[in-house]
Amino acid sequence: MSKTASRESFAALALGAMGVVYGDIGTSPLYTMKEIFSPATGIPLDATHLIGAVSVIFWGLMLVVTLKYVLLILRADNRGEGGIMALTALAAEAAGKTRQRRTVLLLAGVLGAALFYGDSVITPAISVLSAVEGLEVATPALKAYVIPISVAVLIGLFAVQRHGTAVVGKLFGPVIVVWFAVLALFGFLEIVRQPAILAALNPLNGLAFLHARGWQVFAAVGAIVLAFTGAEALYADMGHFGKKPIQLAWTGLVLPALAINYMGQGALLMRDPSALENPFYRLFPQSWLIPAVVLATLATVIASQAVISGAYSMTRQAIQLGLLPRMRVQFTSAKEAGQIYMPEVNWLLLVAVLLAVLGFGSSSALASAYGIAVTVTMLITTGLTFFVVRHAWRYPLPVALAATGVFLALDALLVVSCALKFLQGGWFPLVLGAALFTVMATWRRGRELLIETMRRDDPELLPFIHALNEDRTHRVPRTAVYAVANPDTVPQALMHNLKHNQVLHEHNLILTVIFHEVPWIPFEQRVQVTPLAPGFWRVQVNYGFINTPDIPKALELCRAQGVPINLFETSYFLSREIVVPTRNAGMAHWREALFAVMSRNAGSVADFFRLPHNCVIELGTRVQI
Repeated sequence: MSKTASRESFAALALGAMGVVYGDIGTSPLYTMKEIFSPATGIPLDATHLIGAVSVIFWGLMLVVTLKYVLLILRADNRGEGGIMALTALAAEAAGKTRQRRTVLLLAGVLGAALFYGDSVITPAISVLSAVEGLEVATPALKAYVIPISVAVLIGLFAVQRHGTAVVGKLFGPVIVVWFAVLALFGFLEIVRQPAILAALNPLNGLAFLHARGWQVFAAVGAIVLAFTGAEALYADMGHFGKKPIQLAWTGLVLPALAINYMGQGALLMRDPSALENPFYRLFPQSWLIPAVVLATLATVIASQAVISGAYSMTRQAIQLGLLPRMRVQFTSAKEAGQIYMPEVNWLLLVAVLLAVLGFGSSSALASAYGIAVTVTMLITTGLTFFVVRHAWRYPLPVALAATGVFLALDALLVVSCALKFLQGGWFPLVLGAALFTVMATWRRGRELLIETMRRDDPELLPFIHALNEDRTHRVPRTAVYAVANPDTVPQALMHNLKHNQVLHEHNLILTVIFHEVPWIPFEQRVQVTPLAPGFWRVQVNYGFINTPDIPKALELCRAQGVPINLFETSYFLSREIVVPTRNAGMAHWREALFAVMSRNAGSVADFFRLPHNCVIELGTRVQI
């Protein structure tokens, strides 16, 4: 690639990162300052406390986002991929010396992933509500229309998801660049009027502010943390844009614009304390209010879109890591494998978001629910990073503790501060996260019990197929592919085929699909073929949790390893297990019942593995767990 083309590609990635990565944290100025000085925090609205609060925001952005995420955690990539699932896989692989430690790390990652869904619900609700609430500032007569307009915007946003984000995605970067430019411009104009706010650049003023709050510091920090929500997106979207473009976008535009705008709001409040009703929109002249509301709504839609797309990607990864049942995945782009649409996830998210909007009713009420799920995820991310620094990068223990210890303490402070808002709404994302964690843990444990039961009850494969060859069972042309979870026992579909049809195919492939805890598996490692007996082969297909499963395409690679397969003359035999809950040892009966329901409603194996529908034969069997 030429240097010019390389620069253009890098610039395009940096522009794309503006919209997708920084949409969430970029819309935080809409509501953060108003919540910091709300009556619930008890912080006096005077020059000293304004300078102190803005100082804490500025240095928090430097510590939490710049030092922790941009400089440290972006280095902890799993073969170029980021996010809580990729980090969990990396930490478990590096530090999982014992089964117990590996299990603990995996459970921590699953908890972080489950809490991400709570964020996926709160972010669209609070972002769109806070933007549309600007209409109240323009004219109080429009207050009654805030919730209906917000609901309409959200329904429209979720309704267009099935068409893909390719067209809208091209607008993400430019719109967010304009958004950050507007943040910086109107913040700067207020700083010029009240330059005393620049004292916030002195970290001592921030420390003095925190020290003066005493035990009330937790309430203050619980509101200030709203300025950092969205930081996790820097790491989660690393696989889409790369480390360098994300770093450039942050240091070149996002951080300066956010810092200037927060200082501008602080300067405005020093000059006019009555602006606290909505300090963000009061930055604008009256004639600019409607355009500002429109721009803010576009920015919040983009922020919401990024979280929704992240929920799709997270769900897909969780399915392929065996944490959730199969769901329908629609690919909305012929060029970009990462652009997907998952109908079940989309509509469940919409219902949860609308419940949040209607239940809480305002961005201020939602602010109490916001933060706790995000900060727990941030704490888990830092904890997993310690194991990566210590065991994957092999730094000495003191260095690993020094690199992550300060951030662990800071994250713990943020978690405790947000936990104080539990009864005011913080319970909402935690309940969502706990429900998702229960579902994930139940599905994973249920699959383990199902495979153990089948291994115990089904005959061993090798003696069975050797006996078939000795009996000279009648064989018919074509190839049969038997997809199984356990490659050491006889597939239920094979036994049914012999029992009811009394035939055996000329070529038989015992197929097992393994999803590894890495993002990508290269083609040269995709397929492993083991001859078992005349006419029988064991085929293992390997995928990472980012790979798109495509079994017919993978089976084409078997020809190079001696399997005479013709895909046009191949039949796929699938076993569908009908789970029957029992009161035996295993899981609690209610969890077994939940697993049975999920198993019954799981998506089609044929669709998930892209099997040709006119070549699939599905046979059912009842299994007691």
